[in-house]
Amino acid sequence: MTERELDAAGVIDPALREAYRHCRRLNARHGRTYFLATRLLPVERRPAVHALYGFARWADDIVDALGTGADTARRDAELAALERELEQGLRDGESAEPVVRALADTARRYRIDHAHFADFMAAMRADLVVTDYADYAALRRYMHGSAAVIGLQMLPVLGTVTDRETAAPHAAALGVAFQLTNFLRDVGEDLDRGRVYLPADLLAAHGVDRERLRWSRDTGRRDPRITSALRAFERLTRGVYRQAVPGLAMLELVSRPCIRTAFVLYGGILDAVAEDGYAVLHRRSVVPRRRRAVVAADGLARVAAARLRARPAAAREPGGVPLTGAGPVGPRMVEEVA
Repeated sequence: MTERELDAAGVIDPALREAYRHCRRLNARHGRTYFLATRLLPVERRPAVHALYGFARWADDIVDALGTGADTARRDAELAALERELEQGLRDGESAEPVVRALADTARRYRIDHAHFADFMAAMRADLVVTDYADYAALRRYMHGSAAVIGLQMLPVLGTVTDRETAAPHAAALGVAFQLTNFLRDVGEDLDRGRVYLPADLLAAHGVDRERLRWSRDTGRRDPRITSALRAFERLTRGVYRQAVPGLAMLELVSRPCIRTAFVLYGGILDAVAEDGYAVLHRRSVVPRRRRAVVAADGLARVAAARLRARPAAAREPGGVPLTGAGPVGPRMVEEVA
């Protein structure tokens, strides 16, 4: 379906098409939930989402370069080189780095504020030196660049039925909610990287600190104090999801199934963590395949309904691209995305 997506998006240049393909492969390989939801967007909008994800994944992989022997100085140098490529790409649209070339084209097509990318890179640099956060306020400052701006980057691609400024806080909240979900799911893996994203004051309120987490991770033993702290972090995360909810109805009709599906699937990760007894220091909790298939099927039904409702209005993108829908839907696609 890659070629159909690129044709629908009007991407003609061979090198640019390959850059978008590269980003799509990154999304498919690393962002399973994100990729699933992206399949529910109209085909012409998917390459832009792949580009946004691909760039973020590329930068994040530099920061998390475990097992490569890359020390902090080396990773800092690689981030600096990527940032220079980004600045040049956003300025003139050219780059030898595929993820930057695709991102620059997406930023131009959808007029995405370049400040969002600068804020994201600042958060990536912080990850090289900051290993924990004293409180939730400090974590939120970090997540502005690492998560909130991802929601803000996506908003022009998704489109809104309100003015963008009204929808922006909810889009930012959804980005934060998704990242908080990842933080909870990945507590053990992040600890192995030397990072603790759960606020220190939240942990301390339950009698937990980094050493206690490390002990549990290393011994495989449980501690009710850790479970209590993780449950509190889950409640905090669900509160951010509630802040994001009003924004779903502010999106263009054809984009809502995609974001609703991502909303439900990421929320399902929280459910899986709870059902697994908050054992995130010992194993990764996953949403069962059957549950993912049910959510995917619901998303496909909503896509079909949105296409039927949008067709009589002959809705068009601001730039004149017709809303061609999300492509064929049916059992095969449910299997693919589930």
